[in-house]
Amino acid sequence: MEDDYILDLAQRAKRAAGILASSSGKQRTEALQTMARNLRSQAEQIIEANRQDLAAARKAGLSEAMLDRLGLDEGRIEKMAESIEQIALGVDPVGQIIDGWTLPDGVVIHKRRVPLGVVAIIYESRPNVTSDAAALCLKSANAVILRGGKEAIASNGAIARIIRQALKEVGLPEDTVGFVERSEHELVNDLLKQEGLIDVVIPRGGKSLIRAVVENSHIPVIKHYEGICHVYVDAGAELEMAHRIVMNAKVQRPGVCNAAETLLVHAEVAEEFLPSACDELAGAGVELRGCERTRKLYRSVVGVASEDDWSSEYLAMILSIKIVSNLDEAIEHINRYGSGHTDAIVTQNIEAAEDFVARVDSASVMVNASTRLSDGGVYGLGAEVGISTDKLHARGPMGAADLTTYKYVVYGRGHLRQ
Repeated sequence: MEDDYILDLAQRAKRAAGILASSSGKQRTEALQTMARNLRSQAEQIIEANRQDLAAARKAGLSEAMLDRLGLDEGRIEKMAESIEQIALGVDPVGQIIDGWTLPDGVVIHKRRVPLGVVAIIYESRPNVTSDAAALCLKSANAVILRGGKEAIASNGAIARIIRQALKEVGLPEDTVGFVERSEHELVNDLLKQEGLIDVVIPRGGKSLIRAVVENSHIPVIKHYEGICHVYVDAGAELEMAHRIVMNAKVQRPGVCNAAETLLVHAEVAEEFLPSACDELAGAGVELRGCERTRKLYRSVVGVASEDDWSSEYLAMILSIKIVSNLDEAIEHINRYGSGHTDAIVTQNIEAAEDFVARVDSASVMVNASTRLSDGGVYGLGAEVGISTDKLHARGPMGAADLTTYKYVVYGRGHLRQ
């Protein structure tokens, strides 16, 4: 039997969504600005809650990458507040006319953006998801139910309480942002059964979490799947640029979904490029695993890459390397082993770049740029609720506009169907 706690949370969110649907953009912007101010003024409360989560996580033996995702300090809280302010400054998608036309008989038809309704977001580790998700849902006039991981429950709870108070201050319903304060795993399945009350579920986390949500949900799911991201150094690459891009894509922050996990190098430039690239990567602390062609060229630094390595999201200082004979082999490898998240080509050959862009089946394709740029904030969306690796209903970094659907509004003057 489902828990009444979740049913009550969903019902309250549904009521809040009904009120939000007729709220003004000005009122929602005021709420967002209040959220940002309150996060700054109550930062110490959030940091204290985060200390509790970090202590428990270390005791539980969480990896350094997971601890990095979990940790908060004044700098990260400031970035959270700035992200909310960027969302507040963004274009209000609600009510936008996507398309419109007039029929020969004078009937006017508008295709207009409207909120999805109630969004449930199930996520792990990163407490900033709490503020980003709440802000994006509010900007797009959706109510949201947040269910973070148990490893961040104190941090997420503190952030959610501050956000709910800000909503109350500006006269919007607190239940616009619902937070699952209990950690029982069974509550996730209860949440996934609330069809009719919750309109869409967005899971953010590891493969096992996403698979469990997809298999158990009675509600449509938008998947933020793994980030098995590639950098391909083409025969036409400017090699100094390639060095910088590969280092940034792998080393700048390895524990995130848009970090590179596999380096592909065209055979024509492998001998010139790989030795110095491997030295630089290994010097930064990256464990290298390569194909046989790579190891013959640079065996002293590179370990053996197994078949499993090509389809692994390490989220750590590990990089698999493969020498490919041509562009076709690189594209084939990416489409076979990648996750459809983000892949990059480094080349000065315009034809190769355009071929790569056309044929690589990923949400973001980079030309002479790091995979780390695949991000809602970098794209100018203010923030993102996730990076969808689906093709429906949204793809890539999801901003406020991606949390809307549309309806047709038809204006007549007593028109009838003949």
